[in-house]
Amino acid sequence: MAYTRGSSNDIIVGAAALFTYEAGALADADRPAFVAGTSYKDTLENDLDFRNVGYTMNGLEIQFQPDFGEVAVDQVLDVAKLFKQGMQVNLNTTFAESTLENLLFALAGKDGDLTTVSSNPTLNLSAGDIGDVPVERGLIAVGPGTGDATENIERVYVAYRALSIESVSVSAKRDEATMFEVSFRLLPNDNGSYGKIVDRTVGVSA
Repeated sequence: MAYTRGSSNDIIVGAAALFTYEAGALADADRPAFVAGTSYKDTLENDLDFRNVGYTMNGLEIQFQPDFGEVAVDQVLDVAKLFKQGMQVNLNTTFAESTLENLLFALAGKDGDLTTVSSNPTLNLSAGDIGDVPVERGLIAVGPGTGDATENIERVYVAYRALSIESVSVSAKRDEATMFEVSFRLLPNDNGSYGKIVDRTVGVSA
């Protein structure tokens, strides 16, 4: 095989659409199946269990942070062995649509905190109770994938358990839009999996 510099088809440019699974943590059985000829964005948009968070800023960033321990021995000046002793995965984005639903999501609040009072949507900023834990919700993002653009390949990011544990700022400024910067901590399910990333060709079901 002749040498090639690379393939521009494998360069990904473009934002992803982000959906939250409103029922809580996500299992594979809860995720709708791929439909041949239909973008997964459309499939999720028509599933009442999922909500599109709308516009985002600064894209979608997933950070994998492994933690390795070291074994040092007398005969080697560097470490002789590394072993994995921890793992942390984070998903970061910024919600550009400052709806109360998105704020509730960013605050990892309970569904009951968002109610309608006298026809006005109202978010109760509750301090919570002793022993309260952040609410886990599933996340799915759909963006462009690698491959020939004519094949219409999309990349689907699935996170089973996402919870917001970082501080969230809400502002009203004259010269800036109100946005929510959110950092989600991803937790593994009972099988030790944080989720999956799938490159699918829209014209082919999977």
